[in-house]
Amino acid sequence: MTTAKDHLASASFHSLDAMMQAYAEEAVRDASREYDVKLDYSIASIEQLESILNRIAPVPEADSDYAAKLWGSYLGEVFRRQYGSEWTMSEYPGEKFAVPTIEIGGSRIYPLMKVHRRLTLGVSESLVAFLNMVSQRLGLKRPELH
Repeated sequence: MTTAKDHLASASFHSLDAMMQAYAEEAVRDASREYDVKLDYSIASIEQLESILNRIAPVPEADSDYAAKLWGSYLGEVFRRQYGSEWTMSEYPGEKFAVPTIEIGGSRIYPLMKVHRRLTLGVSESLVAFLNMVSQRLGLKRPELH
């Protein structure tokens, strides 16, 4: 039986945007199926994403790349959809590798890397706090979280 992880890893996508959307869609399905959580790409759903990450962290190293891609794609899609952003590939600051990036108002955020840090470093890397910081620094208007 082919898993969603295997299917996504072997799929061919016509663009980075298509790949990130496919992973985000799988995150939505996985959240519903495995955690009974409805993710709807709203700003408020970042709290639900945080609750899922609380339940699965820490992630074994063998699964951390997939988990970061799955849940980070969802986080990035929330930003992309809410703020009219787009996915690009760019070099991660201070490193020699490129990662999927969301560009908002001339600034870059790295949702997959943020989720990886959240999964490996714990609650000190809160996604809600990250959302608040990004919104404040970029002067983005967004609905308040509970």
